[in-house]
Amino acid sequence: MGHPSPRAAPPRDAARAEQVRATRQRVLGAARDLFLRRGYTGATIEAIAQRAAVSPQTVYNVVGGKAALLKAVYDVALAGDDEPVAVGDRPAFADIAAAPDARSALALYARLGCRMYARAGPLITVVFIEGAAHDPDLRAFVGRIEEERRTGTAGMAHHVATRFGLPDGLTEAEAGDVLWTLTAPELVDRLVRRRGWPLERYERWLARTMADALG
Repeated sequence: MGHPSPRAAPPRDAARAEQVRATRQRVLGAARDLFLRRGYTGATIEAIAQRAAVSPQTVYNVVGGKAALLKAVYDVALAGDDEPVAVGDRPAFADIAAAPDARSALALYARLGCRMYARAGPLITVVFIEGAAHDPDLRAFVGRIEEERRTGTAGMAHHVATRFGLPDGLTEAEAGDVLWTLTAPELVDRLVRRRGWPLERYERWLARTMADALG
């Protein structure tokens, strides 16, 4: 008899992996619902476990503590799924890379950001305001989000600078700082949620403002 391929997982392992994945999705769905309904403080691990029909220990096993839960919920909302694919490796960035000019590239970048906000916007208050004020682990998570954003906007500034060029007197680092500031979650929250701008209006404003600043 031949040996099974080393790449093929035994059926029992594959079934177990799928069960864990399904449990994780159920836990993340329950966590999102409760974070939005009760806020960070009110959404306890016990309540999340009860809503997901699992034990509290299972919540810890498949995701982690409450800060890890909120991070996972936020990441899924940004990406649109729970697949292990970096945002920069997704098709939207290929479209940005292929754009014929800086204004078009930044318009696509603004559209990507607004799509992320449409999915994750309700969590912004929970993550950046209510939660971070009460939990040091979550404050550290917010710090990581900001560092990831800084890396992403620096990459976008580099793309614009190397492919299309920047205005005289504007360095690539400064361009990254401008994009990092204009794409801050607090800014879209202020204009869309607090001031009632339609998301389409905000997208047009953001695209134009970024292009004017870097063009």
